[in-house]
Amino acid sequence: MDLKGKKVLVTGSDGFIGSHLVENLLKEDCEIRALVYYNSFNSWGLLETIPENKLNDVEVVSGDIRDSHKVRKVIEGIDVVFHLAALISIPFSYQSPESYIDTNVKGTLNVLQASMDYKVSRIITTSTSEVYGTAQYAPIDEKHPLQPQSPYSASKISADAMTESFYRSFALPVVIARPFNTYGPGQSARAILPTIITQLLCGSKDVKLGSLHPTRDLNYVDDICKGFIMLAKCEKALGKVVNIGSGKDISIKELAELNIKLIDQDARIVSDDTRKRPEKSEVERLVCDNRLLKDMTGWRPGVSLKDGLVKTIEWFKNEENLKRYKSDTYNV
Repeated sequence: MDLKGKKVLVTGSDGFIGSHLVENLLKEDCEIRALVYYNSFNSWGLLETIPENKLNDVEVVSGDIRDSHKVRKVIEGIDVVFHLAALISIPFSYQSPESYIDTNVKGTLNVLQASMDYKVSRIITTSTSEVYGTAQYAPIDEKHPLQPQSPYSASKISADAMTESFYRSFALPVVIARPFNTYGPGQSARAILPTIITQLLCGSKDVKLGSLHPTRDLNYVDDICKGFIMLAKCEKALGKVVNIGSGKDISIKELAELNIKLIDQDARIVSDDTRKRPEKSEVERLVCDNRLLKDMTGWRPGVSLKDGLVKTIEWFKNEENLKRYKSDTYNV
């Protein structure tokens, strides 16, 4: 499918990946409608970091993915849906699991139902590598067993299953994109890299983290967005779950050490028990088998971890960006 001239909706466009996806889609010469989460401040979140001359070409709509009526209104007339709206914090899912069902499962159902009723040509829903839990074998391919090791991952497994059911039951043209850990400019404070970088840039001598031994497959956000767009164009991807990841993993401790070196800061790494997941909930290793995506689309990661970290650190060094983060607070 060629996206040129298509009417495209991005849900969760005010979030980290969503805002970067909007910016990448602007290069595809399509008409973009961006759904942002309604708030009384009329904030469009990270969409507002896109230059105004580009953002003027985007139709921004405020609403709530949990509101089926609103979802129907924003999907009417749309050709392609990229569904990214979700609650994403794993620690907060221990505290408020019902919110994750309402947003991640029911919200996805709202998108699927409206997309079916309005005969949308392509729907890309967003999964997460967290659905795999700790790797039973590595690298992790799409056939790896699913293990709900947190309420968050359970909600995403449920949303993925609902999506697959609409493909099998109603021939809805869906693709389930399953990105591994994503990082880059503007990422929320609850993610590991902003946690490390903001503490260092604010002069902390102790970088407080949770467990240090787990490994993650880290991917620069524009590479992930490129994967989403290539999947939307790929007919072979219909009805499939497709991993997006580099195929390389790094431990949290090694990641922190690398950032300390790049920022040139004298600091030590501290494992803080209050930041650790419950023992059986910790995902020990995530590393992607990306062969399916490569074979179907030719996708390759374009940004190395070191180069991506340099870009990310530079963004955080901007005082206007850094002051949005509370580096001395554990962001659940």
